[in-house]
Amino acid sequence: QVQVVESGGGLVQPGGSLRLSCAASGRISSIRAMGWYRQGPGKQREFVADITNGYLTTYADSVKGRFTISRENAKNTVSLQMNSLKPQDTAVYYCHTDIPESSILGYIRHWGQGTQVTVSS
Repeated sequence: QVQVVESGGGLVQPGGSLRLSCAASGRISSIRAMGWYRQGPGKQREFVADITNGYLTTYADSVKGRFTISRENAKNTVSLQMNSLKPQDTAVYYCHTDIPESSILGYIRHWGQGTQVTVSS
């Protein structure tokens, strides 16, 4: 059993900053990629950023230069520093961790329950 828990969401004014955190726990041998998706009101879930266990990062074009993803492998945690926030960043943010699964010769993606980020004046 793997648990993924996000924290750090909230209400912030346009131009402000927030930092989201995510911790994975349970039966974890190793973690490949960790990352974030988001789902805004009336929208489909979309990719935000991810980071490999080798610290390679990928960002959606809409957040490049404003968001920074980081992780601590020893603690099984990933964070998302969000700066210069815009109203269109309003969404529920979901963390994922990709854990290798030998029975399928691949990995299983585990999701958190989500944390609300609202950008509004």
